Order: sequence, then C-alpha cells, then structure tokens
Amino acid sequence: MKHYLQFNDLNASEYAYLFERATFIKNKFKAYEKYHSLSDRTLALIFEKASTRTRVSFEAGMYQLGGSVVHLTTGDSQLGRAEPIEDSAKVISRMVDLVMIRTFGQDKIEKFAEHSRVPVINGLTNEFHPCQIMADIFTFIEHRGDITGKTVAWVGDGNNMSNSWLQAAELLGFTVHVSTPRGYEVDQAVAGVNSSCYKVFKDPMQACAGADLVTTDVWTSMGYEAENEARRKAFADWCVDTDMMRAAKPDALFMHCLPAHRGEEVEADVIDGPQSVVWDEAENRMHVQKALMEYLLLGRLAFS
Repeated sequence: MKHYLQFNDLNASEYAYLFERATFIKNKFKAYEKYHSLSDRTLALIFEKASTRTRVSFEAGMYQLGGSVVHLTTGDSQLGRAEPIEDSAKVISRMVDLVMIRTFGQDKIEKFAEHSRVPVINGLTNEFHPCQIMADIFTFIEHRGDITGKTVAWVGDGNNMSNSWLQAAELLGFTVHVSTPRGYEVDQAVAGVNSSCYKVFKDPMQACAGADLVTTDVWTSMGYEAENEARRKAFADWCVDTDMMRAAKPDALFMHCLPAHRGEEVEADVIDGPQSVVWDEAENRMHVQKALMEYLLLGRLAFS
C-alpha cells in the first residue's frame, strides 16, 4: 500500500506511468466514453481547509471513475471534536477505500496515514501541495513536451507550492529559479532536496530570464491572513507582469494554481494572456488525480 503525502513519495518511473495514464483517462473523458475502473470504490474527502478546485476535482473525478464519495469537514465529524487522529484514521479507513485530506500541518496527514488501512492522499498542507504540481507538470508536458532539462521560474512565496516544485525538480531532472522577498525564502530543510536542483535570485526578473515556465501563487496562503498587510508590502515587486514574461523564453508558459488576485501576484494581462494555461492546469487536477487514485488502488493497468 502506498500513500501520496509528498511529491517524492513516488519515483520518476511511476510519474511517467501516471502522466501517460492521465492522458489515456483524459481522452476517454473528452470523447464522452464511460470509464469506470473504480466502480464500487469509495473515497473519503476530509477538509480542514476550505476548497473549490480540490473538492470538485476529486469528487467529480471519483464519480467519473464509477466510485462514490463521502465528504467530511471538521465541523461535521469527530475530527473537529478532539478525537485523536489515530482513532479517526482507524475508523474511517475501515469504511472506505481511499482518503484525501486537506489540512494545515503535514504532521496531521502523516499521523493519519500511519494508522490508515487504505491509501491517503495529500490534498494540500502548509508544507506541500503535490497533486497541484503533478497537474502543473502534466499541463507542461501537454503543451511543450518533456520537462526534463527545462527551467521553471517560481516568483513569490516560499510556500507549499515551491516546496513541491523543488521535490519535483530533483526527481524529474529540471531546474527551478526561485525568487522570494527577504523573510519568505524556501526552507530547504522542509523541501528535503539537494540545492543543485534550484537557484535563488533576489531579483524576480533575473529568475524569469530564459525560463520555460513562469509560475506563482497568492501572496497570502490560507491560514496566514493575519500577515496580509505585511505581505502585501513585502511582495510588491513580485507581481508577475508582462516584463517578466518577456524576460522568459518566447514560448514560455504561465501557470497559477488559483484562486488568483489580478493586480497582486499577477497582472491581468499575463493570467488572461496567450501564454497562460491556467484553465488547462485547473482541469488537469482532475485527470491526474484520477490516474493517481486508480494507481494507488489498482496498480499499473494495461492501456486498452
């Protein structure tokens, strides 16, 4: 049994299979072909952090695979009433086939997985967001081919997204150019990667120079709202604008995990411009997660 709690929980060979499988499953979806590989399987969705894309992508994806979904929040389960995580994991995992958790600390999801009888998927924690990065790389592959040897510019906060980008870079053989304001740097110890997979730039324009992909996130992630004003001042020069995109390669893509604040972390002309693939990126969360859920439950399958 495998869990998917960080990007590096899988290896390069497994990702190659998942990206190929996601293409296969997406093609079925686009052709309106019924594909029920997870018939009679049940996914539990547990949310301590609110969500739009995570809930819709997992819920719709599981239904499309023929399965069913149980949706839980801390307000309507014992998770919000001080029941030990270990006990919740032991009970819930006896009743479903798969669990997705979107929560705050990585320690919570790791503790749940330790006591779960079924695979657990990280839908987002403060430290990591592996499903989003898997969708981003799949989207890059769709538009530009293999990401090996390419350069990704990360402009903004050294957060869960950047941590997962660094893990992906080390595993799949590309480089991340990181530019963050002082005090908001990536914590290499949290990402757990070798420094050879990324380079740090004080100037975001230099980070974008020659990049194949420019990507960012909101300045204030969920749970850090009290820092909003301080972050707005600190991040003022880290808005991805048309000048940064011009510094990147002519065919560079722009990505954002959404929701986006136009005029803050990205200019409207960029996110709504011709280099932006944010809507493909958002849809692809569903397709890669379908491939992931199928793989965790059934292993590698034949393409037919």
